Amino acid sequence: MFKTVFQELKEHIPFTFLGATSGIILFLLLKNIPYGASFKLFYVFHPLHVLLSSFVTASMYKLHRKSPNLFKFFLIGVVGPLLIATISDSIIPFLGETILRLPHRELHLGFIERWYIVNPMAFLGATLAYFMPTTKFPHSAHILISTWASLFHVMMSVDKTVSVFVYSSILLLLFLSDWIPCCFSDIVFPLLFVKGHDAGCTCHHHQHKDTERT
Repeated sequence: MFKTVFQELKEHIPFTFLGATSGIILFLLLKNIPYGASFKLFYVFHPLHVLLSSFVTASMYKLHRKSPNLFKFFLIGVVGPLLIATISDSIIPFLGETILRLPHRELHLGFIERWYIVNPMAFLGATLAYFMPTTKFPHSAHILISTWASLFHVMMSVDKTVSVFVYSSILLLLFLSDWIPCCFSDIVFPLLFVKGHDAGCTCHHHQHKDTERT
């Protein structure tokens, strides 16, 4: 498991860095948008991230368990991705905002603040995975959605004047907020509940042997 996770983290570095770079470019283009617009965009990309994470996590679990317990399946496919996506999109960005002492920092927990949007997306992702489990998807899509959710959380905290140091720090923040949580959510978390598994990447640039069933 540890060897697999280390390998996946290493191989995901280029994808994650490109995603973080796209976030900085988007930041430069939209840096003058008001708080309300950043808030709304966060609640576009964060629920999409939850949907995708829930789908992949639940699919990974179901592909390793032919007849999973329904309650356990939804517990793993809903609660885990909700928490991990919150860490990626909200908690890590907020910690970065606090360290950088950004002027308008505020923690936005989607599963509480907009529970009626975010939580159903987790259930939808797990439900789709129950009937159509697959782990074949472009990793770049997951990277971009997660990165942009983190970005708009950060953008709610900044003012119009941003230094080069802050830009560089936000680039690192976007990288870290996606790199480890993505691998843990898609690979490690669902396989913690499966005994005797063969761990593998859930991303398009690798093909896990169990996905052949799809």
